[in-house]
Amino acid sequence: MRFDILGPTEVRDDGGAPVALGGPRVRALLALLALESGRIVDAERLVDLLYGTRPPGGVANALQSQVSRLRRALGRDRVEFHPAGYRLVADPLDVDAHRFERLAAEGGQALAGGDPRRAAALLREGLELWRGAPLADAPHAEAAAARLAELRLAAIEDRVQAELELGRHRELVAELTQLTAAHPLRERPRAQLMRALYGSGRQAEALAAFDEGRRILDEELGVEPGTELAAVHLAVLRADPSLGTPGGSAVRQGVRAQLTSFVGRAEELRQVRAELAGARLVTLIGPGGAGKTRLAVEAAGRIEGDVCVVQLAPVADGAEVPLAVLAALEIRDRTHARDLPAVEPTARLVTALADRELLLVLDNCEHLIEAAAALADTLLAACPALRVLATSREALGITGECILPVAPLRVPPPDAADPLAYPAARLFADRAAAVRQAFAVNAENAAQVIQICRALDGLPLAIELAAARLRALSLSEVAARLDDRFRLLTHGSRTALPRHQTLRAVVAWSWDLLDDGEQTLARRLTVFAGGATPRAAERVCGLPEDVLFSLAEKSLVEVVDGRYRMLRTIRAFCAEQLAAAGEAESIHHAHAAYYLDLVNTADPHLRTAEQLDWLTRLDKESDDLTAAVRWAIESGPSELALRLVALSACYWWMRGHRAVSAHLATDLLARLGDRVPSELNEEYVMCVLVAVWSGDVGEELAARLNRLRGLLPDQYMPPRLEFLSILLPMFTGPPSGYDLMSEDSDAIIEQLPPWSRALTHCGSGFVLQIAGRPEEARAAFERSLAAFRRLGERWGTMLALSGLGDLAFDQGDYASSSAMADEALKLSRELGAMADVAENLCRRADAVARTGDPAGALEDYRLAARLSRRIGSRDTLARAHCGLGELALAQGDVGAARRLLEQARAECPDQWYSAGDLTDRIAAGLTRLGEPVSER
Repeated sequence: MRFDILGPTEVRDDGGAPVALGGPRVRALLALLALESGRIVDAERLVDLLYGTRPPGGVANALQSQVSRLRRALGRDRVEFHPAGYRLVADPLDVDAHRFERLAAEGGQALAGGDPRRAAALLREGLELWRGAPLADAPHAEAAAARLAELRLAAIEDRVQAELELGRHRELVAELTQLTAAHPLRERPRAQLMRALYGSGRQAEALAAFDEGRRILDEELGVEPGTELAAVHLAVLRADPSLGTPGGSAVRQGVRAQLTSFVGRAEELRQVRAELAGARLVTLIGPGGAGKTRLAVEAAGRIEGDVCVVQLAPVADGAEVPLAVLAALEIRDRTHARDLPAVEPTARLVTALADRELLLVLDNCEHLIEAAAALADTLLAACPALRVLATSREALGITGECILPVAPLRVPPPDAADPLAYPAARLFADRAAAVRQAFAVNAENAAQVIQICRALDGLPLAIELAAARLRALSLSEVAARLDDRFRLLTHGSRTALPRHQTLRAVVAWSWDLLDDGEQTLARRLTVFAGGATPRAAERVCGLPEDVLFSLAEKSLVEVVDGRYRMLRTIRAFCAEQLAAAGEAESIHHAHAAYYLDLVNTADPHLRTAEQLDWLTRLDKESDDLTAAVRWAIESGPSELALRLVALSACYWWMRGHRAVSAHLATDLLARLGDRVPSELNEEYVMCVLVAVWSGDVGEELAARLNRLRGLLPDQYMPPRLEFLSILLPMFTGPPSGYDLMSEDSDAIIEQLPPWSRALTHCGSGFVLQIAGRPEEARAAFERSLAAFRRLGERWGTMLALSGLGDLAFDQGDYASSSAMADEALKLSRELGAMADVAENLCRRADAVARTGDPAGALEDYRLAARLSRRIGSRDTLARAHCGLGELALAQGDVGAARRLLEQARAECPDQWYSAGDLTDRIAAGLTRLGEPVSER
């Protein structure tokens, strides 16, 4: 674990994830123990530091309570009790305050030992650990906080001294000016400011700084400047060489001081610096607005030695790239004799940089990629001390190039408890506070901040533009208007590049750099909701996969788990281009046709031993499958929509996608009205069943359900849609004469496909069970179970096990019923079939409740209820509430029993044929409570 107390108290586990601590007292206690990590802290001292000089009554118990809470958060072995007090079991170097002190001490030793480069690195590393006021959560630890603050100030002064000795006079002036203003009576920073000013060629200002310091010391303390300050003053007057040559510090050309804080890229910054230490060409690639330029400038500002930043954005012609570099380096044209030719710009650069140690930053190379690559290659080959850091939408493509993708900032998940633990939200909060000073992320607005960050994909520029709109709009208005993001996010910095002033301009810049084929694929790719595989993109969009790979190289799409996805902002822009090209309908139709072929291919595999592989494959395509169905319902041919719904039904059922699929099917039925497309009777029947299976059945849908049998032959025959064999009787009951056929049907059954044959045996088992013929039912279930196991089909195996378990339950063999439910539950979890998981939990709970384990039954019922709510499965939710009501009734809790049973009655989808047993259970429970049970 890492313990951070140089700011608000935070703990991170070994994987870097934040650990929830609780309230302010717990945080304060941890900060105090961490400050003394590895040592016992006296309880009385902890009381003083936690509660001040006037602690409340019962403070000993209060302290023990806080210790207990801290142990729950960290683990009991982390906080030890001793007779003399308490001890945090942690390596001191796992506490940022101790790491800081170690680094500050080592930096001071390196400085005293004549190694300013190492000293600067150590001190900078230590100071980067600070996040705010030390011990911020321990308000009564003023002395310890003051000691740490003084150590920090001394470390800053040591780091400044080391950098002065490295010749970085110019870049230190602004920092030292602020430091002397904050601490006007400290003489060392003022002496350092004088050295920095003198080393920057500003001798008069250095002397003025001394005069100001002498005046302040006289007015505030009535003393003269001390020895160090007076010695620097005399050295400036004498132009002493020990101060360094005026203007002799490292050259920092084009490195602008930033006006805003650098948020959320600490890890990327470390990575860039690490790569630059070992590679001579590092290229930052990523989509527009991802923050490549800012990251490059921040990295360059922390690099030792000479740096030159070249802005290539204003350069329109590749031939002008060497001239832009010459201008940035301030290498001027020389006057030549008329009989001597002018030196070619690249050759002049080679001559100027041949022996020079320099980091050359080539910013915004994407529109000049070939020219920038050629120049970088030439210079790196001819200038061995040169390093190049480039930013671009695509790599330069040079041998030896180290490519670092710059992704959008991490966004908080929708249910994040602490949005500020994610850099996208921190950036929004920082920029929002700059335009509205009272702004802070809190419990009331956290959901809207999360919504904004997620809608903008964590793109820093988009987030900054959204935060800037808070000058005129409320947070809720900004969140509500993001559907029209290009109109909303239009007020960037007036001094920014034109393409960074609006969100549309950022994306349009990338779009304009694409060739015709790339633009065609980019706009057509927007029909994919969840990204596309190369095969899917090629088939739907009609262009070869090489074009897709080119878009990935140019940061228009990102590759995640083998799928090529667009950020939502880029997708919104490209979708506009698709509509403008008049291709939207044809490409959406091709997209829907592709997914019809996919589910048509996948559907039979879902009922074989390959089902897990195919379920996983369809999971990856689920967003696009849903999008294809929705488009076909709203805009496409209704026959296409009907086929898509029917062939997706088995997948949706097995995965428990009840609510979404039912709404889609209901919308399709509303579009169809009373029409049943010719030769699609089975697809229509399946669509009605999908609409019904959420349990939310109105009169119109109930009427459709009652008419289904008339659309299919009354006698038994295998349907084209194999899954209809199980779904139809589940909602409407078996066809007429079914149980008769079960007595003399072996010849017919043997002609069926293997899965249908196994299912028929299972269906016979259910019918025989209802008919009161348990031994014949058991034989039918066992034949079905053996057949499904031979096929390796888990869902059918689970169905047969459920039948055997129910049969054992009816005969009072609750132990066997529970064992069958356990096995079925395991299979349903393997399948990821959440509705079946919930049903099998209820089935197991029914059995264990009767074997003397009400606690186990209670746990199963509650878990089943949670799963059922999540997936919108009303039948299993009703069954779980019925079971909970029966448990409450058995324990004598009449009020809870009545509430739960009435809730189950309201939820029970009594239009289902299979809901009869549950309705009877609910009625029996209510009857025991003395309530009349009537028809709903």
